[in-house]
Amino acid sequence: MAYRAWIPDTTEVSDQPLSAPGTLGASVLVLDDEPGMRNFLQRGLAHHFPLVETAPDTAHADALLTRCHFDLLIADIRLPDRSGVEWVQELRDAGSILDVIFITAHADLQTAIAALRAGATDFILKPFRIEQLLTAVERVTERRMLSRENYLLHRETDTRFTLDGMVGNCAPMKEVCQIINRLAPMRSTVLIQGETGTGKELAARAMHERSGRPGSFVAINCGAVSAELLESELFGHVKGAFTGAYQAREGLFSFAHGGSLFLDEIGEMPPGMQAKLLRVLEEKTIRPVGGNQETPVDVRIIAATNRDLAEEVEAGRFRADLFYRLNVVGVRLPTLRERTEDIQSLAHFFLDRLSTELGVTKQVCDPWDLEQLCSYHWPGNVRELRNVIERCLLLGLRPGQCIAPQGYAGKVKHRDADSDLSLEAVEKRHILTVLDSEDGNKSAAARILRLSRKTLERKLKLWRIDD
Repeated sequence: MAYRAWIPDTTEVSDQPLSAPGTLGASVLVLDDEPGMRNFLQRGLAHHFPLVETAPDTAHADALLTRCHFDLLIADIRLPDRSGVEWVQELRDAGSILDVIFITAHADLQTAIAALRAGATDFILKPFRIEQLLTAVERVTERRMLSRENYLLHRETDTRFTLDGMVGNCAPMKEVCQIINRLAPMRSTVLIQGETGTGKELAARAMHERSGRPGSFVAINCGAVSAELLESELFGHVKGAFTGAYQAREGLFSFAHGGSLFLDEIGEMPPGMQAKLLRVLEEKTIRPVGGNQETPVDVRIIAATNRDLAEEVEAGRFRADLFYRLNVVGVRLPTLRERTEDIQSLAHFFLDRLSTELGVTKQVCDPWDLEQLCSYHWPGNVRELRNVIERCLLLGLRPGQCIAPQGYAGKVKHRDADSDLSLEAVEKRHILTVLDSEDGNKSAAARILRLSRKTLERKLKLWRIDD
């Protein structure tokens, strides 16, 4: 069957840009034995994709796949050398994850089922117009983006903070916000340093949200993933790359394409992975575990650490070349000890936010509470303050009381450590600690706990604790 009679000329080819965000930098391989069809598709798709290659048979297609990375394959089912469905199935078995749209003039139910089993994402009958194909491409790319977003949604821990959520009016925090605003639209790699709990991921998210980059923000804690799995987590793997790799999977670099990848605790990254990350930063390509093909990626790297990487370099625990590559621009987040004037606003912020989330009565942070909070050392910084506020709301205590038991240390009798961290067990231990510190005086303990004596006695009776 000849197709030249119905192939439109160039005046009929749409030149409107494809709207789907997943087409960012995408490349397409067209496989069809009919020269007119290949010419038609190349001219029509060239308006929408930076790279469109064509092949007349699977042998030429294999050669192109060896040399280049493609995001989408548009293939005829009936080819002179073999079946397009069988060839795609072999690609799938070898670990390929590229999207496939089949085109054919000879369709039946059995063929359609075979195409779907081979991993086809769409199926188009000839003859068709270029607009029909572009609609199918948009469906494919939107489906890929939704799949990625769903995967990332399961990985997210807290996406509710923005730069506006970085509470604080002290000079160090104002300087941090100014730096974030200045660096956000840049493509340069950023290294954020600061103690645990100072808000490094919050700063990275704010930088991404203000960058204007169309891709996603993807975060990974390099110290929370084993050295054996970190490479697969970042770069993906092909089917059969290692024990348990029953199917190919994209890595976080692919999910962050067009966006930002936040590498938290970069100082924990194993030396072997440091070398591979350095190569990715220099070449801007990744290679999945077990694969032999480079895939280009457009990812802005934001790294963070609570270690002094300069000291780690001197000690030989971190690569100097990677440190210099990451530390193009540095941001240091102040500790909570350096911004005690922000403790009051932070406490009120968490009281408002967490009381709503937990559905409990909001507690008041009065001058006594503020004095207790400001006099504490806060080794866990803002994260620890947030946890203290959450604890006080759950237990119905004042904010100052949740760190006050350290002040009772001289009066409290020794008690064996209890590993039970349930809410009931924590409440019981706290009430008994306060009661013990007041030498069993229930009225005094009830006043400190802001409970009625009757409520305290009821709890003690429930716990079968006699006078």
